[in-house]
Amino acid sequence: MSRTVVAITGASSGIGATFARRLAAEHDLLLIARRKDRLEQLANELTSAYRTQVEILPADLSAEADLQSIAERMERELRLALLINNAGFGTKGRFWEAALEGQEQMHRLHVMAAMRLTHAALRNMVPRDLGGIINVASVSAFVRSPGTTSYAATKSWMTAFTEGLYLELQGIHSNLVVQALCPGFTYSEFHDTMGVNRFRLAGAGFWMTADEVVDASLDGLRRRKLIVVPGWRYRILASMFSKLPTRLRLAAEAAGGRARLKEVASSNPKELGK
Repeated sequence: MSRTVVAITGASSGIGATFARRLAAEHDLLLIARRKDRLEQLANELTSAYRTQVEILPADLSAEADLQSIAERMERELRLALLINNAGFGTKGRFWEAALEGQEQMHRLHVMAAMRLTHAALRNMVPRDLGGIINVASVSAFVRSPGTTSYAATKSWMTAFTEGLYLELQGIHSNLVVQALCPGFTYSEFHDTMGVNRFRLAGAGFWMTADEVVDASLDGLRRRKLIVVPGWRYRILASMFSKLPTRLRLAAEAAGGRARLKEVASSNPKELGK
């Protein structure tokens, strides 16, 4: 019996690469990211360890031609069982101080690319009544802060988008499962490449490993859990901030964001792409 296929965007490092390592034993993989050399290294590692079939698809999903090519690949892969929309990046500084190009690229990648690939994957999966989508959002969908305006907005969109898909799939009694994965601060290249000191952003107790985040996601997928917030601290924060009156929530978010702005104020905005 042929193995099912998992497609992962942003697969060259961090959470994406960890998903690939977790799933390679049981699935063939489509690994999508900009950095071909990193994808090749990961593919060689997984092929040697698990004898899985790995296809690498170097692509910049914020570019129309690359996005169209990957979307078409999603729609015609009849073994597709899971799409993980993980590709993303962050910027530094207040919205109007950051380069407009980076802000536009973020919306294209977090919103338009995730929407296009999900549309293609569901057109493939729904007729077969088999499969799942994991949209890697962020705890920023629930807890915003100054300096993360576009990031928080796009991750809020991803969470709302996933909830809408859930309702539509429930309406047709589909077996497909969708999940919005909302991690907090995670050890990866994300903050290193942005050039910020992670321990000035949050205490050690708020940092999680990519392994912990992926384990929580896959456990939630097995239990068909719609919203997965890894880590008890973040679950408390997300629940508490979601229930606060708007005025109190904004005051708390403003206070919490001052440290982040102080950390990045002395440097120029810099994008991170996966």
